Formats: sequence, structure tokens, C-alpha cells
Amino acid sequence: MASNGCSVPLIGISTYLEQAKFGLWEVPSAVLMRSYLDCIVAAGGMPVMLPPVGRWLPEHVSRLDGLVIAGGADIDPSRYGQAPHQSTGTFRLDRDASEFGLLHLALEADLPVLGVCRGLQLINIALGGTLHQHVPDVCGSDAHNPRPGVFGSNEIKLAPGSAV
Repeated sequence: MASNGCSVPLIGISTYLEQAKFGLWEVPSAVLMRSYLDCIVAAGGMPVMLPPVGRWLPEHVSRLDGLVIAGGADIDPSRYGQAPHQSTGTFRLDRDASEFGLLHLALEADLPVLGVCRGLQLINIALGGTLHQHVPDVCGSDAHNPRPGVFGSNEIKLAPGSAV
């Protein structure tokens, strides 16, 4: 049984606000790539989408068994003491505020947290780290983002004994 009293762990996952088209409508929407949801379900959890629509409270997070902070737009560089690089994209201040709030509450509650791309960058910043805003300037490659609308891939290796 999950800590929330359900038989399936509830995994909160941050979303973002975008103009989206579905059916006959094109409206402002809270969105998330489906692969995030599918991965949580495949791992035995039930995804709970968390839009950046207000201030999160401890009682909201206490209902979750884990938190995923999804990838997406660049984080405001002022959060780690830098001015924007010429290649830094648009910021989502509403999303920054929401996800930093969610992360701090999750850490206070000792909730497991997974950051994906932007999410891992957010965790790094929240714990006092900084970022290189334009990775190709540092590593000489844009393989992580080969062109707009195309995701790069990275191989990962799990440490022996890790839970899968």
C-alpha cells in the first residue's frame, strides 16, 4: 500500500501553461508530454498533473508519494545570480515559482523527487547551484538539442542495487 492510503502510489508531476489545440478548440491549457504519464503508469504509479496555478501547500504535497519536475523552458537566470545569455530562451516565471515551491515542500516532507532536464536544473538551483546557460559553449556540442522540436538522447547507467 502506498503512503497515501491507496494501493497505487500517487506521483505528482509538474505541468506548464501553453496555448494548445485539440478538437475544434485552441485555448490556454495546462499541458504535459504524454510520455511522462506513460512512464509513471508503467512504473506502477498513478500520475497527478500539477499545473502552475497558485501556491502549493504542505497538505497538497502530503497526499503524494513522489514528485516529478518535468522538462521545459529555461529557468530565469536571476534565480542563480546571472543575467540572461543571448541564447537563453523565454522564461516561465509562473512555472518557476510553482516548481520551486513544490520542490521545497517535497524536500521538507522527505518525498522522493525526480527532475527531468529542466527539473534537474531546478533542483540544482534550489540547492544553491548555478547553471551554464548555453551548453554548446562549454562542451562544444549541441547533441542534447540537435534542432528545435527534436530531443537529443543520453545514455544513463544505474548504480548496482538501484531500484528500477
